Amino acid sequence: MRKIPLNDLNDEDFQKLIILICDRILGMGTVNFSKGPDGGQDGRFTGKAQNYPSQTSPWEGRFIIQAKHTEKINASCSDASFTRILKKEVHGRLKEIVEKEKIDYYLLFTNRKLSGNADVKISNFIKSSLKIESRIIGAERIQLWLEEYPDISKTMNLNRFFLPLNFYEKDLRDIIIKFSNLKEGLDQTIENVRKDFEYIDKTEKNKLNKLSEDYFKIIRDDSLSYFSKIDSFLVDPANREYKEYYLNTIADLRAKITIHRDDFHQFEELFGFLYDYIVNNSFQDLKETRRLVWVFLHYMYWNCDIGRKD
Repeated sequence: MRKIPLNDLNDEDFQKLIILICDRILGMGTVNFSKGPDGGQDGRFTGKAQNYPSQTSPWEGRFIIQAKHTEKINASCSDASFTRILKKEVHGRLKEIVEKEKIDYYLLFTNRKLSGNADVKISNFIKSSLKIESRIIGAERIQLWLEEYPDISKTMNLNRFFLPLNFYEKDLRDIIIKFSNLKEGLDQTIENVRKDFEYIDKTEKNKLNKLSEDYFKIIRDDSLSYFSKIDSFLVDPANREYKEYYLNTIADLRAKITIHRDDFHQFEELFGFLYDYIVNNSFQDLKETRRLVWVFLHYMYWNCDIGRKD
């Protein structure tokens, strides 16, 4: 199994991931606290663990769960910055909670790498400071649990990080740059094309592709006014080269989206993934016109160049 790039999650999603793991290793009684000041804890569990630290000798009592996430690639628990964070947590609100509420166990999850030496050093520090059993659980152990419990990855839609949409996005980049340089006709109003919309029933298409009404409204309000101009642009013989770019792009996307459509629940999630991929790979070129990335993706969907139509 390929490793999930845990650093690409945001703090809130990483916390959700940890709670789902705790549901399995501790039990379904794991409580997840909402986003915000956590007072030294992100979750709790009270009772006998299902299989932690082992099935033969599970812990039983009151648990505090914390999730410490970083977006830094290859971050380590040995980093000085993490040591400072840890000391602040342990000597702060956490120690007060442990003493006041008679907590028995403390589990600290992080997506940082955890070496054997760091594990021993940190575990000894926490235990001597809080006077309770504790464990620090690093990225390596989290990855193993994700392999053991693949339904967690499905619930969190973690497979989206592996969608092989590394298509040649530079074709679309060049189309957008060329299109944006056309000064006339780019500011058509919605009213000029609204009459065409009345004769195009997209309701069934949206159902087939699981595109929400709210997102379809964004397509109508923000992108629809450009579509007739894109039509004119692509059929112009002077832009034959760019039409080929367009045809190649939709051929790539149509096949790959069909194969991996189940990795996304709603079609707007797929739009978001494609936008991020295109802009991140061509940010300097598209910085001033990146709104047109949305427009062209919406145009592809509107014309059934991508997405199911039957």
